[in-house]
Amino acid sequence: MNFQTRSSRAVRIAAVAALVGLAPAAGFAEPTPTIDNGLSSYPTARDLQGLSPAGSYLAARHASADRDAGVAASFYRAALRLNPKNNDLLDRAFISSVADGEMEEAVKLAGKILAIDKTNRVARLVEGVHALKQKKYTAAQQHINQSVRGPITDLVATLLSSYAMQGAGNTSAALANIDKLTGPEWYPIFKNLHAGLIDELANRQKDAGVRFEAAYKLDDTALRIVDAYGRWLSRNKGPTEATALFETFSTKVPRHPMVLDALKDLKAGKKLPAQIDTPQAGAAEALYGIGSSLTRRGGEDLALIYLQLALYLQPTHPLALLSLADLYESVKKPQFAIKVYERMPANSPLKRNAQIQLATDLDSVERTDEAVKILEDVVASDAKDTEALTALGNIQRARKKFDDCSETYTKAIDSSDASKPSWVLFYFRGICEERSKRWPKAEADLKKALELQPEQAHVLNYLGYSWVDKGMNLPEGMAMIRRAVEQRPDDGYIVDSLGWAYYRIGDYDNAVKTLERAIDLKPEDPTINDHLGDAYWRVGRTLEAKYQWTHARDLKPEAEELPKIEEKIANGLPDLPPGEAAASVDKKKDDKGG
Repeated sequence: MNFQTRSSRAVRIAAVAALVGLAPAAGFAEPTPTIDNGLSSYPTARDLQGLSPAGSYLAARHASADRDAGVAASFYRAALRLNPKNNDLLDRAFISSVADGEMEEAVKLAGKILAIDKTNRVARLVEGVHALKQKKYTAAQQHINQSVRGPITDLVATLLSSYAMQGAGNTSAALANIDKLTGPEWYPIFKNLHAGLIDELANRQKDAGVRFEAAYKLDDTALRIVDAYGRWLSRNKGPTEATALFETFSTKVPRHPMVLDALKDLKAGKKLPAQIDTPQAGAAEALYGIGSSLTRRGGEDLALIYLQLALYLQPTHPLALLSLADLYESVKKPQFAIKVYERMPANSPLKRNAQIQLATDLDSVERTDEAVKILEDVVASDAKDTEALTALGNIQRARKKFDDCSETYTKAIDSSDASKPSWVLFYFRGICEERSKRWPKAEADLKKALELQPEQAHVLNYLGYSWVDKGMNLPEGMAMIRRAVEQRPDDGYIVDSLGWAYYRIGDYDNAVKTLERAIDLKPEDPTINDHLGDAYWRVGRTLEAKYQWTHARDLKPEAEELPKIEEKIANGLPDLPPGEAAASVDKKKDDKGG
């Protein structure tokens, strides 16, 4: 749904609450989250007009449960205007504003919070970052130093206060502040990197090199360490040393766009500028580095705050933008990731990556035409862009344009490493060929995928099931599906394949057992429910069969399957031909040792 629908629902919830006189309560159940189509915007003045404090609060809670920080912040601020002495509303409005990146609003609210509670750490951090952005370095240090509590916040506060010290001209004090910090074993990487960046800001090039080298020795696969060190080498040692560093990194992390861009500049005889050029950029780098690490470790809430603060200090930081978008994707909010990807600067080496992921997210919110246009433009600029071609093929395959996706995957295969193209490209093309009724080509692709990635569960399942479904290579096909299930016993779709394979060979008792297990794993899948209904019918459990078919119908099966399911609900399955029925009876005897 679009925002107008979603906002109206929030207003309706609020209005009902106001009518019944429901006051906000800590135990009030969160409304069920909804999904919009990527067209969300903030509530209008009309949306907010006339709402009671309770109504605005409940609408905000609804938006918060839906992880829509912008809408939540708007409703919380509306409730706060009606009830300005409510500290809980103040805190919620503040946190939602920070999470949405509305830092000017957040700064206003932070001041009100600190007037009540001088120990609020997040408010102190926001005030400190705001002061740092305004080059009010003394105030920045004072606020930031009061935001500490625990390993993460201690590290963040130390790095940010050190950049404030450097901005005030106290480089030695800034470095001493970093050096005296003690903590977990991962601290030294951050300490050495940022001490080196501060040395560079102060033009202490020799000291910067020592720090970067120390950080590099701790982790030679960290992009930002390699980037900072390589840039320093290009200006202080020469292009040969810098090129060697980046090329070594490329053997571990191939074809990173930022590294390729650096190597191109080095080849052109350019010296690479320092990674940061202001204390504000350094603080943004620190916030990004820690925020992105938290995102990878499941700390999305704190990561969101750090990444938004990083972008407040440096709105075009390309890696912070990618990390923020990735965070939104990880919490199933592609509509918010879309807005972030659209902010990527046109001249960034990461623009192409952002465009590919933007297209994927646009497709996920039913904006498929826009997604395809973006990917076609990317491919037009580089006809051998395997990643863009794969993304385009994936969209075409999901939209059942099987002829198109077969052609697109062929281009991706032709553009990839000739010595060993990715198995997944052959697997995906095989699916498209099979769905286009070109079985010989599909079979060849699936076999090629297995050659490149032996025992890959999804390929074993697809090829094995296809053989069984066609009555070909039955022993080998069944063995393949069983191996796939052994690898992925909790994958409902693969377990369903095994159950349906049993059905296809007339082993209905095992079909029922296996399909019941598949239903336990994927209870809301219409195909699995339909399969189980068929298996029940064949073993004489006709009432249960009709129940499963009815349930499959109600779960919105594919359009071409719906008439078949409705026919079975009305009339059941036709009787088996005599030969097949006899084979089924013989199979039952075999299973019982008869």
